[in-house]
Amino acid sequence: MNYLKKGVEAPDFSGKNQNGNTISLSDFKGKKIILYFYPKDNTPGCTAEACNLNENYDEFIKKGFEIIGVSPDNEQSHAKFISINGLKFNLIADTDKTILKAYGAWGMKKMYGKEYEGVLRTTYIIDENGRIEHVFTRVDTKNHTQQILSEL
Repeated sequence: MNYLKKGVEAPDFSGKNQNGNTISLSDFKGKKIILYFYPKDNTPGCTAEACNLNENYDEFIKKGFEIIGVSPDNEQSHAKFISINGLKFNLIADTDKTILKAYGAWGMKKMYGKEYEGVLRTTYIIDENGRIEHVFTRVDTKNHTQQILSEL
């Protein structure tokens, strides 16, 4: 796992959101970002994580944070996921896995003894200066907000 370390500059990225609009890290200069990587829209763990963050969206906004989710799903899948769950934040379609790889969130996984490549569920807190402030590699999908707030 090649996760980025605390204190390093977050790699800039650009990707299309659920509406086909380009979103870049540089668009959020001067703001804090919760950038989370998840495997797949409309799956139990990913839905629990997204909904947990969404339920606390207003609290994060009050604290100066923007939330951005990234997965290899396409824009249409993201639009449906947002519609079904009433999500208030952007999801980036990283179908070519460029952002996932830049952030060390793509790699070898193991399930039932079988190894395969996939998304390594990870969350980065990026400060106002574009530096990694914290890395979560063991995400508690149902209580991710509490994990994040306890570190802030």
